[in-house]
Amino acid sequence: MSDLAESARHTSLQLRFWLPLARLFAKPLLAVLGPVRNIGSYRVPRTGPVLILSNHLADIDPVVVQAKCPRPLHFMAKSELFEMPLLGRIQRSFGSFPVVRGTPDRAALKLAAQLLESGELVCLFPEGQLSEDGKLQEIKAGVALIIRMIPGIPVLCCGLTGTNRIIPYGSVIPRPAWGGVKITWGEPRTFEKSSTTEEILAWISGQFRDLTDEPLGKGEMTRAER
Repeated sequence: MSDLAESARHTSLQLRFWLPLARLFAKPLLAVLGPVRNIGSYRVPRTGPVLILSNHLADIDPVVVQAKCPRPLHFMAKSELFEMPLLGRIQRSFGSFPVVRGTPDRAALKLAAQLLESGELVCLFPEGQLSEDGKLQEIKAGVALIIRMIPGIPVLCCGLTGTNRIIPYGSVIPRPAWGGVKITWGEPRTFEKSSTTEEILAWISGQFRDLTDEPLGKGEMTRAER
């Protein structure tokens, strides 16, 4: 077994061990901080690989997406989080893996592909950063590369609304949102290896707009719309 395959297998085993305990903690926490409405999670395929894509409003987004997803998720997260000893250990325990932002991080892309080929669910935030104003941002082209690496896998978008009321931009302290928080799941779609970057990015951008009822932020069009 290659080092990459062994790493994927190890993160999967860790995730399955820790996730049930985390759900016990997250359920009452999100009930108090949200509550969070979960719309359409039945659309997540119950077996096989799925690439989940989400918009990104707050640091609590991964907790919300995982808590409301019916299956375990592996998150691709910014490498800076893994440089903090305790936080990095926690991230890895829950199946997350680092990506160096702003670069073609081949190791992260290969690990994502390995996990998907093993039948796992991988989640990433294709905007690449938190939204300062809550508006949708440009979709980074790297997500199209991952999708084309494994043609035919289901790709499913989820739209987050109001999570920045729990942790506002620039804050690290959660607070009750008193409602208005929800996650809406779209319909899965597959792409072929021949699918263009423009086609993929336009679909993701459209999904996010439909699922959040938010326009793109000023000047933040996808490359397909420029």
